[in-house]
Parts: sequence; structure tokens; C-alpha cells
Amino acid sequence: MGDVAVGARSGHDGEEHRGRPAETAVPAADSAVTSGNDSGAAEDGTVGEQPGTGGRGPGDSAPAPKKPRSFWKELPILIGIALVLALLIKTFLVQAFSIPSDSMQNTLQQGDRVLVDKLTPWFGSEPERGEVVVFHDPDNWLAGEPTTDPNAVQTFLSWIGLMPSAEEKDLIKRVVGVGGDTVSCSGSGPLTVNGKALNEASYVYPGNTPCSNDDQGGQFTVKVPKGYIWVMGDHRQNSRDSRYNQSDSHKGMVPVDEVVGRAVVKAWPINRWGTLPVPDTFDQSGLNAQSAASTALTVAPNGIALVTVVPVALWRRRRNRAAETR
Repeated sequence: MGDVAVGARSGHDGEEHRGRPAETAVPAADSAVTSGNDSGAAEDGTVGEQPGTGGRGPGDSAPAPKKPRSFWKELPILIGIALVLALLIKTFLVQAFSIPSDSMQNTLQQGDRVLVDKLTPWFGSEPERGEVVVFHDPDNWLAGEPTTDPNAVQTFLSWIGLMPSAEEKDLIKRVVGVGGDTVSCSGSGPLTVNGKALNEASYVYPGNTPCSNDDQGGQFTVKVPKGYIWVMGDHRQNSRDSRYNQSDSHKGMVPVDEVVGRAVVKAWPINRWGTLPVPDTFDQSGLNAQSAASTALTVAPNGIALVTVVPVALWRRRRNRAAETR
């Protein structure tokens, strides 16, 4: 929303030549650029015909205005624009996903729709502890799960991002450990990260223990490599997450490159609308210490925005000052 600066010509108009009417000065548009000699006047001072007038005199009538297009002719254009915008938003900004199971109860219920931020990863931001993220199946975690056969309408809606794609095998879990962390579960809990016990009462499913006391993977101590994350569902006793996939090629870890983005909003149903913030337990002292490089990646989007906006603001200010002195 730019400011509009109107400049007024100052100084003397000059004397009129005797027997000759003074010419009316027409101010140029603010963004107009002229070069060379003025094509509106001949060298001998007489006013010539302006280009584009077609030789019309003062008494000639103006051309009839164009008839606006009908709504039905413009509708296909509007639909096309909407589809292009939807594809751009799906590809670069946000995408909607449906929750297919109960593994994230009570944070997310089966059938909820969440909006996933896909923009910040483009600026180098990586998942952090406590975030709920959507990621591609890293190594056949969904083997044996039933698959759906979408109809043509569902296929089209998933193509433009209004429905999740049935062909993309995606999962949603909470990030518990990031590269360099040591994550451990012993007995029924608590879950520890880098030796710090997490208070998970605010998001772990009521009646569940933070750790599962079994010999299938519920008892573990792992070191998360750089470039990977360790994820767990909030419904601890009903989630096939990193714990139960330690025999795969990534040893239960999820490559950061497979992360689609962070789930930020529960968008549907409307009575469950709300944000998905990072729980306070992940902010405890000594747990979330970030390296300088990680901090730089986190603030990258704001820094890029600032570098872009400042030159534009200075240019507009200089332009407005020039207009005021005319």
C-alpha cells in the first residue's frame, strides 16, 4: 500500500507573448520517464498533432467505452486463477492433511484436518523438539496399513491441495529428539532427553505412561544423528513410531529431508479449531540450547524479509521527496 505524493510546480509562469495565448502545462505522471526532445511541439514553436489522437478536433465525440465481459465469460478465468493460486500455496506455503488414526490423541483426533507450514523449511529451518510434524514414510512404516482408492473428485481435490493425497504415504508425530540428542525410556517413564526428564502430562493421552514397558522397542536409549529426528505419538500405547521401527535402515530415525512441514493449526472440524504450540516442558533450562548456526537458520526468514524491505522503503522515500520538490 504505497503512499501517494502529489507535487506542485513552483516558480513563475513566465510572460505570455503578445497576441499568442499561453500554453497549458500538463504535469507528467509520477512514474513517467521521458528522453530526447519533446515530440509534442515542432522546432518552430507550433503545436503539432499528438500521437494517438487520430486527428480528432474539439467537437469530435470520444470513442464508445468497451462493453465489459459477462460474468459467465470471466468465470473460467477466475477458476483458472484460483487453481493456480491453490497449487502455489500447496507447493510453497501450506497444505491440509487429514488425521487417519488415533496415534496422536488427544492432541489430534481421527478425522481432524491440520494445516502444515511448508514455507519455513525453504529457508533452512529444521524441526525442533516438541513440534508436531508431517513426514513422508521413511522406510515402509505403513506396511500392512489399508490403502484407499480415491474417486475422480478426491483425486482432483488432493491435486490442488484441498485434500491429502492417497498416493503419498505421510505420517504425523511429535518431535522428541533432534540431531545430537540422547533420548531414553526406562520402565514406565519419564522420557528423558539429554538427561532431562520431560513433564508430558499436558499432551500424552490420559491413562498412558510416557514409556511403554515392553520388549518390542518401548525401552530404549538412542543417540540421534545429525540430519535426523526421533518422533513419538502422543497416544504412547497406540503409536507405531520411532520406537517400533528401530530395525529399519534408519534405526527408527526420520531424515529431516523427509519432513513435509510443521502442523501449526487444527482447521477442521470448526469446534476443534486451535493452534499446535510447543509444550512448555521443551523450554526447560539446558534442554533447548541451540548452536549459533541453528539460531541463524531459525531467524533466516525474518532476516531475508528485512533485507528486502529496507531498500524498497528507502527508494520510496527518495521518490516521494523528489515529487514534493517539483
